Amino acid sequence: ASARSLGKSLVFRGESFPVQELKEDSFDGVQLALFSAGGSVSRKFAPIAAEKGCIVIDNSSAFRMDPEIPLIVPEVNPDAVTVQPGIIANPNCSTIQMVVALKPIHDAARIKRIVVTTFQAVSGTGKRAIEELRLQVISTVNGDAVRREVYPHQIAFNCFPHIGAFLENGFTEEEMKMVNETRKIFGDPEMAVCATTVRVPVYFGHSESLNIETEKPIDVDRVRALLSDAPGVRVVDDPQNSRYPVPIDVAGTDDTFVGRIRKDPSVKNGLAMWVVADNIRKGAATNAVQIAELLRARSLI
Repeated sequence: ASARSLGKSLVFRGESFPVQELKEDSFDGVQLALFSAGGSVSRKFAPIAAEKGCIVIDNSSAFRMDPEIPLIVPEVNPDAVTVQPGIIANPNCSTIQMVVALKPIHDAARIKRIVVTTFQAVSGTGKRAIEELRLQVISTVNGDAVRREVYPHQIAFNCFPHIGAFLENGFTEEEMKMVNETRKIFGDPEMAVCATTVRVPVYFGHSESLNIETEKPIDVDRVRALLSDAPGVRVVDDPQNSRYPVPIDVAGTDDTFVGRIRKDPSVKNGLAMWVVADNIRKGAATNAVQIAELLRARSLI
């Protein structure tokens, strides 16, 4: 951690460990390191760790689009994993849950176009955003002035299509992450992907409205069967009884939940579905741990 965290302690498996300042010699004799300290820290220290023989699983966006570095979702592209050049990138949270849900369909019918709208929880921004939502809810209910510091707009009782900086093409950084990472993970640089990312007043759990077009026809019953058998996927699809995934139910779980599976009659071979996952777990921490488990299962560590 940085110098400002010195003196703190973390509890792991019931044992307390003192936080140490991250330095170049911190990786001496270390076999595996999970990075989640932001892109600037990763860009500086991940190559240093790799040079010392430490395998880095990096949760930032620093190396995701580097053609030499694997971008891994274990349920989707496990065969792409490698310990060379010593760094493995963990994808963006919204990308992870989307490709987990789409992988079985892609294998069966080959997806040629994806249109996705995300509804992303404030925890994706961090602790300050969680606290900002909490305080804004209290202020709004009490009729007090609402303060905003983290987001460009009030987030309580509101939503806005703005995650990351806007780029010259009109998309945001978050949207282009989803486009580019999806293509890399599926190994299809020409796959048509269009994303709109929306911040919503939810603490934990990203939701996604997915509309896809496949090359080959595939019926809804087969899609449900494929997803029901897919690793890391749970189908919750009984809308007549109000059963479909919602963030409040999914928070604290490690799977990707899929519901509202239906044909899209407006396009040939079209499908629509609703996908929800805990962005802090499967969207970040769980996926990183699963990558480590994959390395161990393949005797790479």
